Amino acid sequence: MDTRVGAVRRPSFAEATRTFARIGLLSFGGPAGQIALMHRIIVEEKGWLDERRFLHALNYCMLLPGPEAMQLATYAGWLMHGVRGGLVAGLLFVLPGAAVLVALSALYLALGELRIVQGLLFGLKAAVLAIVLEALIRVSKRALKDRLMVALAIAAFVAIAFFDVPFPIIIFGAALTGAAVDLSVRAGSRGVAAAGTGRERGLPAWARPTLGGLAATSATWLAIWFVPLAALLLFAGAGNVFTAEAVFFSKMATVTFGGAYAVLAYVAQQAVDVYGWLAPQEMLTGLGLAETTPGPLILVLVFVGFLGGARLSGFDPFVGGLVGAVVTLWFTFVPCFLWIFAGAPYVETLRNVRWLAAALAAVTAAVVGVIANLALWFAIHVLFAEVGEVRFGPLALPVADLATFDWRAGIITALAAVALLAFKANLFAVLAAAAAIGVALAQAA
Repeated sequence: MDTRVGAVRRPSFAEATRTFARIGLLSFGGPAGQIALMHRIIVEEKGWLDERRFLHALNYCMLLPGPEAMQLATYAGWLMHGVRGGLVAGLLFVLPGAAVLVALSALYLALGELRIVQGLLFGLKAAVLAIVLEALIRVSKRALKDRLMVALAIAAFVAIAFFDVPFPIIIFGAALTGAAVDLSVRAGSRGVAAAGTGRERGLPAWARPTLGGLAATSATWLAIWFVPLAALLLFAGAGNVFTAEAVFFSKMATVTFGGAYAVLAYVAQQAVDVYGWLAPQEMLTGLGLAETTPGPLILVLVFVGFLGGARLSGFDPFVGGLVGAVVTLWFTFVPCFLWIFAGAPYVETLRNVRWLAAALAAVTAAVVGVIANLALWFAIHVLFAEVGEVRFGPLALPVADLATFDWRAGIITALAAVALLAFKANLFAVLAAAAAIGVALAQAA
């Protein structure tokens, strides 16, 4: 029987499990589409969360490093049934798509050199650029509500694209700016005291923060995270590709703020330029494959880990790839459960604190700049065969060789952008059409 706790109608564990399985299997189209799907099912259809609680949870997840859609599902499951609810919701959001992407990665490794496969992936990569541009426009409309938000987005883009400012500095700088401006405005009008404490009543027992609960939760999930990492360092050595993946994705889990698109920008630059696990075009291939599977877009990392393990482990390529994919999954998503289970009880008690809401809104604005950087990086590597860099002191400018412009990629990207932006075409129809055009161009070459 359903019960109500505050703004939450708590379903039975079985009903929640069935619903999150449905969400996991239907969660195509990237974070924006996945969040919209969860909102429609959890808020509108089921009435398990009200609008304010859903948006508060979303803003917290946007502030965290890692994939916001998966963390939002975990948060919602936790609100309903504590840790077991969060685990079920988070795992069901990730595992179906992960299994599909491992199979696609193996297929790419086996058949990637075939002309028809190359053409299909070429078309997908060009369409993905249009998808990223659409996401940039969509998030911009939602986040950039005033001049301050626009300024924060521009500053974030310039900082990350041209000055290599670290993600944490950009995100926390935006949060501090948003909070400071809100406090200043209200102090000058009716006083900071009007903000109130915002503490919630009627929360379920597991959602009430205690120092003991925080210590136990943190210790448990830090052990789940770092004991396997220590074992890899001890038995495989720091030079092993699986150890390198574990260390890298652990670092990624703590510094890549702003959701899936911010993660992709960071991983693309590091995995390609620093570790050499794959080429720039292969990163776009992985993103195209991830767009066609359910689950968070960050599952593209499974493709990255699979190729790294397949090529550098010394094992049979498919065995090494599978191990690399599992290592990637573990060290990418275990930290997400730590952030939610440790932080959510405190976040739930602060839902009405205005300066915190302002800080979260500022983070969302900065994320727009991060996505714009991703769009620029992808555009250069999709449309041009050769890309260099020119430095002027701390300023780093990417420079494409205009003579290497690929008109075929340009046409596919333009057609996909028109279909998505002007005609609101179905995402999978656009990807299928782009893949078909890529195959046709490859066969004609």
